[in-house]
Amino acid sequence: MQTELSKTLGVEHAVFGFTPFPAVAAAISRAGGFGVLGAVRYTAPDELKRDLDWIEAHVDGKPYGLDVVMPAKKVEGVTEADVEAMIPEGHRQFVRDTLARYGVPELAEGEVSGWRITGWMEQVARNQLDVAFDYPIRLLANALGSPPADVVARAHERNVLVAALAGSARHALKHKEGGIDIVVAQGYEAGGHTGDIASMVLTPEVVDAVAPLPVLAAGGIGSGQQVAAALALGAQGVWLGSLWLTTTEAELPSPKLIEKLLAAGSGDTVRSRALTGKPARQLRTEWTDAWDSADGPGTLPMPLQGLLVADAVSRIQKYEVEPLLGTPVGQIVGRMTSERSVQAVFDDLTRGFEEAVDRINRIAGRSGQ
Repeated sequence: MQTELSKTLGVEHAVFGFTPFPAVAAAISRAGGFGVLGAVRYTAPDELKRDLDWIEAHVDGKPYGLDVVMPAKKVEGVTEADVEAMIPEGHRQFVRDTLARYGVPELAEGEVSGWRITGWMEQVARNQLDVAFDYPIRLLANALGSPPADVVARAHERNVLVAALAGSARHALKHKEGGIDIVVAQGYEAGGHTGDIASMVLTPEVVDAVAPLPVLAAGGIGSGQQVAAALALGAQGVWLGSLWLTTTEAELPSPKLIEKLLAAGSGDTVRSRALTGKPARQLRTEWTDAWDSADGPGTLPMPLQGLLVADAVSRIQKYEVEPLLGTPVGQIVGRMTSERSVQAVFDDLTRGFEEAVDRINRIAGRSGQ
């Protein structure tokens, strides 16, 4: 599963794996793909440094990258406290009432939420980059589109390629104009923040719009046959995120959450603003239903919603309150029916890819050539 882009980066397979877990990122790179560590959960630079040190020690010299979340436009002088003060009391009360209705216990006295989205704040992301650029990362990806121009320039000075996610050809063209090296065409089926266009339509549109820039296809991809389809549509690789959540190397906080993922079908997700304030595909739960209900107060814009629900999400996860328990995940969750190692996932991907290519060759009358 090699392409010009995978050869440029020195990886065996054009499979880019996004994950918040260092062990998964390292395993993806060791298996011949390109591991990308999500940095949004690292609020302290020392925590990111610790995990990048770990990856360096376990990646066997293979390349890897980092994914941050930062807006293209810089906002000066805004602190987390300033943002917290913008959250209406009515929304805070709605969170308290919902948690009380399901009997969700409080965190222990002095215990801090383990799920803070301060990573959405630009200065936090810049602090992450101050750490990351001391490591031999080969790729910097931004989940909110093109990063600021000075960040792109800083990456290029270090020979680090820059990727940005796009949900439309129009967004992709803006990335190209901003000096981005790789566009990730993320379809409607994807987990997390996503737009309205399905991958089968989006991928070739973006490929045509930004040529000759390389494009990675994302959203609804979880088999080798789908990898082959993405490459047939003009992509130079695939960007996979959800598929790694049920790998044995992942560190999901809850056994019940793993059970829910393994049992879920492709129709058991929803695009909701409940988690961050932007439409994000996730497991449908009674928590998302409450926020999306006409009886609710409505969600707040990013980053207010993420800060509002951070403690609640930590409590739901810690105490495994099953009706409310969820996570960002794409429609590919319907194929995630067993816990497997990252290497086993790659074995399935390569096998399925070879089968798909052989099938097309037979259809084209090229069998055996």
